[in-house]
Amino acid sequence: MENFLSILRGNPLVSFTILLLVILTLPPIFERLRLPGLVGLLFAGVILGKDGLYLLDADSESIELFADIGKIYLMFVAGLEIDLAEFRKTKGRSLVFGSLTFFLPLLMGTFVGLNFGFGWNSSILIGSLLASHTLLGFPIVQRLGMVKNQAVMVTIGATIFTDIAALLVLAICVSIHSGDFSAASLVMQLVSLGFYAIIILFGFYWLGKEYFRRTGDEESNQFLFVLLAVFLASIGAQLINVDKIIGAFLAGLAVNDVVGDGPVKEKVEFVGGTLFIPFFFVGMGLLLDIPAFLKTIQFQLFLVISIVGGLIAAKFLAATVAKFIYRYTWAESFTMWSLSLPQVAATLAAALVAYQVKDADGQTLINEAVFNSVIVLMLITSILGPVLTAQFATKLPLPKTREDEENRNIESTLDEWLPQLKNEIKNDHFTVLIPIYNPYTQRDLIEMGALLAKKESGIIVPVSIAAAHVHMDDPQVDGNLKQSQILLDRAIEISQEFEVSAQPIIRIDDDAAQGISRSAKEKNANLIIMGWSENTGLKARLFGTILDTVFWSSHCPVAVMRLLDHPVNLRRILVPIKNLSQATLETIKFAQLFADSNQGIITLLHICDRQTPQEQITEFKTTLSKLITEYELSKECKIKMIIHDSPSQVIIRASHQFDLVVLRSFRRRTAGGLAVSDITTEVLKKLSCSLVLFGQPHS
Repeated sequence: MENFLSILRGNPLVSFTILLLVILTLPPIFERLRLPGLVGLLFAGVILGKDGLYLLDADSESIELFADIGKIYLMFVAGLEIDLAEFRKTKGRSLVFGSLTFFLPLLMGTFVGLNFGFGWNSSILIGSLLASHTLLGFPIVQRLGMVKNQAVMVTIGATIFTDIAALLVLAICVSIHSGDFSAASLVMQLVSLGFYAIIILFGFYWLGKEYFRRTGDEESNQFLFVLLAVFLASIGAQLINVDKIIGAFLAGLAVNDVVGDGPVKEKVEFVGGTLFIPFFFVGMGLLLDIPAFLKTIQFQLFLVISIVGGLIAAKFLAATVAKFIYRYTWAESFTMWSLSLPQVAATLAAALVAYQVKDADGQTLINEAVFNSVIVLMLITSILGPVLTAQFATKLPLPKTREDEENRNIESTLDEWLPQLKNEIKNDHFTVLIPIYNPYTQRDLIEMGALLAKKESGIIVPVSIAAAHVHMDDPQVDGNLKQSQILLDRAIEISQEFEVSAQPIIRIDDDAAQGISRSAKEKNANLIIMGWSENTGLKARLFGTILDTVFWSSHCPVAVMRLLDHPVNLRRILVPIKNLSQATLETIKFAQLFADSNQGIITLLHICDRQTPQEQITEFKTTLSKLITEYELSKECKIKMIIHDSPSQVIIRASHQFDLVVLRSFRRRTAGGLAVSDITTEVLKKLSCSLVLFGQPHS
């Protein structure tokens, strides 16, 4: 039996299959238990390691390769997800708070290390492990609409400073431990690191910008370029004797602005979050020596308590000092503290490096007790941080900012936007572009477009994309053109029923999504209407669907529809709204246009968290009332406010009383491959009435 297991452990294909099975099954189970999914991956590593079933060997080349790739990818994504635009807005305060939340934990950790008999080098390294942080609580403040709160933005910006500084300390400590340290070598190390950072941050940025500009829509090649950049940066880091995770993090910062929030970034994060990053956490679990871990808890409990308690106290002190410097409220201070608590990405990666690097005598930079203490630290802070964020972020004052402009209140947003809306409504050139490709949904789409265009005295542009061929004289091209013409002839007949002018076009294109976007731009369309697609397979998640690409590349709003009845019968319209951002106002504008064209009634639904202060609820309702009454957005419009912790359940339940639900297109991801379930996605799966998914360009 042991020989059989040994053969299995030595087979890379078996190891890869086991890892895939673990990644697929365990994280969802732990998330149902209200524990982070990464805890499940660590647990899997322990169970499958030498102290458990021993199906995976931490020392095998394949496992080491998978874990190394995951570690590199984790730090790359950490750099990629830092919002550089927000950092630039608050860089002064971010640097101050970043310094506080770095140096105070660094001093605390160094003090703990010295008191437990570690040398200065190891003690400083222990301090650096406490100094960085991972924004696990970011999805919570995002869901609450508090991202634009200055204290939150400052904390996000501070992540850049703490992560870079912690990795720099790691590089120096590793160099000292390896015996390569001297005053001259330190200067050379810092100089080489400086030149290396400049090459990566500016050189890779320029190369990426040029490559993306020249390749245009070739997303697969752009994806490969990003992968090549991160691994080249990691190799370059090793050439100057710093750890590869420093190169990966700098590469993430370098290509941050290049990839933006587009489809390439989604592909990069999807591959990392689905495959590579989970490999790292499983590998961490494999390295855990359970008897030694329990021994550490039993005989080194005071060390564990000192490291965990020191981290919590130092981060709290940093947030408190920032509160008094910048006169933040206690709610803002506690939120900054809770956001800076979790120690996951940089901490675990650096701890693993320090645990594995050895000097000439074979001694590691940190011993097993410290490494196990860091694991306990990760477990506690990854749970405590998001829990505290959920508690304190709800007490933050309601941001009175637009999503795209700081220090602009809601009323000024309405005052600026609504006159523009009225001018747009009077536009005599209102054009609705409608891609036609499914004869079964064609009538409803044309009918919807005709209703909207007729209301605005505009036109509809049915477009059929005929697939191109290498040889344009191929009979298949002629067949595609004939099929397209049949669809467009039918579209003209339907438009005539509604007395709306139609200007049908046929476009030959290799890429249907780009053909749609380009046709819309050529016709200067005000709106694109498309049918719903249920394609959610692996290929769609990796390379995106036609809908994803149109949402991202279009110059005008896109309305994707799943209609269960003819549009003329859809009169009771539900519009769930999270906040009054520009994107939300545009969604309301679309719903109003359809309601006015079809004698419909709009209900605006706002779901509040149970911990939302009553004054915030009252203020939001007052603003909505002003939106309806003073500006006459709809003659018959209702407001519905519901307090509940699950917005998706409320929307699904409320939809039973309506004919149509209009949802805003919205997607998000988080660092470390920890995907957050989007409310819209959950609603789409269970909604039983007609729906419209409305999105702005580049959404």
